[in-house]
Amino acid sequence: MGFLLAFAMGLGVLGVFKGVRTYRAEAKVPSDLAVAFEIGSTRTTAMGSVIDRIGMRFAPLVLRLMGAKRVDKKRRQIDRAGNPGGLTVDRYAARRATYGIFGGLAAFVMATEGELLIALLLVAFALFWVEVGLWAAIKKRKEDIERTLPDFLDVLAVVVSSGLGFRQGLERVSVKYTGPWADEIRIALRQMEMGVSRRQAFDELRKRNDSEQVAMFVTALQQGEELGAPIVDTLIAIATDMRRTDAQNARRKAAKAVPKATLIVTTFMLPGTLILLMAGLLLGSEMDFGAVTGE
Repeated sequence: MGFLLAFAMGLGVLGVFKGVRTYRAEAKVPSDLAVAFEIGSTRTTAMGSVIDRIGMRFAPLVLRLMGAKRVDKKRRQIDRAGNPGGLTVDRYAARRATYGIFGGLAAFVMATEGELLIALLLVAFALFWVEVGLWAAIKKRKEDIERTLPDFLDVLAVVVSSGLGFRQGLERVSVKYTGPWADEIRIALRQMEMGVSRRQAFDELRKRNDSEQVAMFVTALQQGEELGAPIVDTLIAIATDMRRTDAQNARRKAAKAVPKATLIVTTFMLPGTLILLMAGLLLGSEMDFGAVTGE
């Protein structure tokens, strides 16, 4: 027994040294992933950086298994999420590999111990945790943009009406704003500086954002440009339409919330209140329960 214990400890120490050596060894990192590490060094968390470094060796394999179409689709989703934490498609693949390896191993251990429910939860974690984080980032970014856009357009209309051109007005207003929408405007401006036409830059802005209000803004802006409508009037009309849409969505959400609240009240709160009232009445009446039960 002592020999086996010493042998196991020796293997463990050897495994630790081997793991440290492998971790510190130079690995050929894809160019996209190298850029992700540079970005993530300032934008991601320390834990996220460790997870990415563990899975970076397996990122090319994950991308090959995904296929070109799924990689392109995932790249568009990451763009709509705003590259949270310096996320790129290669960093996404590295995280999928890390969560898949450790989640799968933990699920196997739990399954051998008979904990099938925990094993299933770990499998779900390994498969979908990165997707959940990406979906949450897309939703939050969309909400931030739609909340900022009407006020941004009002300020832009005032700046343009003062005599500045549309592009100069975008630059001036985007400097005063922070958040995802200001980042999107800066990206469009940089594209125009590199020779991309304004129409194409805003078309790509619409593709990067899964938002009806952004699509409305780009469509109305392009239609106004084609028809020769004054840009100030177009901006004010877009902001007004967006606020009207927001009000309609708020009323729609409120209308959906009323039946849910009613269901909760009638299902849980009302029976509980009646039970408390009846119990209080019975206890306050000092009724002899022994006579009722025959005890």
